[in-house]
Amino acid sequence: MQSETINNHAAFIWSVADLLRGVYKPSEYGRVILPLTVLRRLDCVLEPTKEEVLAAVGRLPDTLQNRDPLLAKFAGYPFFNTSRHTFATLLGDPDNVAANLRNYIAGFSESARDIVDKFNFDVQIDRLDDRNLLYLVVSKFADLDLSPESVSDLDMGYLYEELIRKFSELSNETAGEHFTPREVIRLMVNLLFREDDELLTKPGVVKTLLDPACGTGGMLSVAEDHLRNLNPQARLMVFGQEVNAETYATCRADMLIKGQEASNIKFGNSFDDDQHQNERFDYLLANPPFGVEWKMVADKVKDEHATQGFAGRFGAGLPRINDGSFLFLQHMSSKMKRVDEGGARLAIVFNGSPLFAGGAGSGESEIRRWIIENDMLEAVVALPDQLFYNTGISTYIWVVTNRKAPQRRGKVQLVDARDFYTKMRKNLGEKRKELSDSQINEIARLYGAFEENSQVKIFPNENFGFLRITIERPLRLRWEITGDSLDAVVADKKITDLDHDKREALLDQLRAHQGEVYLTESDAQQAARDALLKATGKKPVAIVKAITAALAIRDPDAPAVTDRDGIPKPDPDLRDQEHVPLPPMAVTFEADPIARLQTIEYSSAMSDYLEAEVHPYVPDAWLDPGKTKIGYEIPLTRHFFNYVPPRSMGEIDGEIKKLEAEIQSLMAEIEA
Repeated sequence: MQSETINNHAAFIWSVADLLRGVYKPSEYGRVILPLTVLRRLDCVLEPTKEEVLAAVGRLPDTLQNRDPLLAKFAGYPFFNTSRHTFATLLGDPDNVAANLRNYIAGFSESARDIVDKFNFDVQIDRLDDRNLLYLVVSKFADLDLSPESVSDLDMGYLYEELIRKFSELSNETAGEHFTPREVIRLMVNLLFREDDELLTKPGVVKTLLDPACGTGGMLSVAEDHLRNLNPQARLMVFGQEVNAETYATCRADMLIKGQEASNIKFGNSFDDDQHQNERFDYLLANPPFGVEWKMVADKVKDEHATQGFAGRFGAGLPRINDGSFLFLQHMSSKMKRVDEGGARLAIVFNGSPLFAGGAGSGESEIRRWIIENDMLEAVVALPDQLFYNTGISTYIWVVTNRKAPQRRGKVQLVDARDFYTKMRKNLGEKRKELSDSQINEIARLYGAFEENSQVKIFPNENFGFLRITIERPLRLRWEITGDSLDAVVADKKITDLDHDKREALLDQLRAHQGEVYLTESDAQQAARDALLKATGKKPVAIVKAITAALAIRDPDAPAVTDRDGIPKPDPDLRDQEHVPLPPMAVTFEADPIARLQTIEYSSAMSDYLEAEVHPYVPDAWLDPGKTKIGYEIPLTRHFFNYVPPRSMGEIDGEIKKLEAEIQSLMAEIEA
């Protein structure tokens, strides 16, 4: 929960918008406010050692080889500023604020200057200066105390995110693309580290964590704080990648101030510009954008899928182009440390779509199959709706690992935490609910206990798989010359392409036999040949087939239509698909599942289903094994569904009569 101090700071910073109004569109306010907030934070952090750094600059020659590390040592941070200016001194020369501000920015060491460059703030300096606003805006920020003593690193993250949320609302962007509510992150981190408490409390332990869509770095910060509280002697090296330039710069500045290796935060799209190639991590966290299409990177992703297969990142399959959530899951899985390196665990937030979208054989189903059959899906936690700032939809945390504890192997845990929430006193966008600390702890406890109850279900992996079988029924037709079938003949394109006189002659020949019924296709074809030959002198096969098809009428009492070998032809209109549960057998992932479909267990499961569920009702049906596919879905809400019987008619009728009496009473008062 955000502190009153952060709310006050956010309100004060946001008051700069009053100065920008008229010169900037509301959607452009962030181009000024966010970079100046970051600059002011850097300024406040360096202020206590500013004079020492300037004194060292005067003593140390520019040619000194290790000059920068020495200056950083005097600054007390991995970065420094050699300009004589600060936000305070900028106000001492009102006529040269633009030049002095540029000098101040240029004085930052390379690591910090790269951050400022990503904001492209030089353009805004000119724009503000031209409208005589630069001095006023800088003076506002000079009055703001963003020193670490006043605003902790954690609170600074809240402040960045609150500002970004406001910018996103003004520009109709989705704030969920940038950051996740901190209490959700705390829950994810608790789940991520829960199984490793003993490991993480060892003295001097060093672990790595990646967020491939890190935004402002909230997940990285919370994970680092959590591990530090768990073990002050532990070290978490954080890595990230972010596609949005401004949030990337904000995240990198935050990491720089905290003493993390800021160069571990990379800029670019994780799908087509993977900045962490060939690197593997102990832990991974992410909240990828919900339902965002990946059309812009489709060529690169499809090429990697086709050419590299499972040697690349996307071997399991490709989801629909309008939702790249599962691309993130595969990308992150490829970054997990191998089992022989100690393994890894990841937590990722999804909406409901990845649980069930896509039928058997689709990209989504194949990705679920790959994760589950490799025994990597450890748990899915259902969260309350209205937790996120930009959407009120329900969300789910997936916990994935390649090092399950022995008791979890071959199983998936489902946790229903939809009723764990506290109503907020004031909404923040779509966010109306939040998780309290006690609720976070209870959800984590339920996950860690790994025991079934009303809020926890545990299933074997194969429970989420099914065989999608195709049931065929024979095509039963009779062929009859009727008014309707003659209309069908006329409507066929092959008939309309005939010369007018020939077409009319053909129809006359068919009308002469109106009412005749043919019980076999060969008899109907012969009648069509005779009519066509008499009318046109020819009997083209294509037109004969068109006439025969137009005369066909479905008749459940007619004999089955067969091919040349006497095998019944299937009726497409009666084709049905059924889901048959996977048999209880050892299920391991195979890139090509066809061999498994031919096993005795699977064949038996399909034939048993046919005999028990189909033949008692349609004895002429058969199974087409060539169309069978393996599918996977996770129907979480179904497993926690509690049936509530509808109210009785008497109860409803009594309530209606009560309301009618109340209405009559009110009407009587009005008339009186």
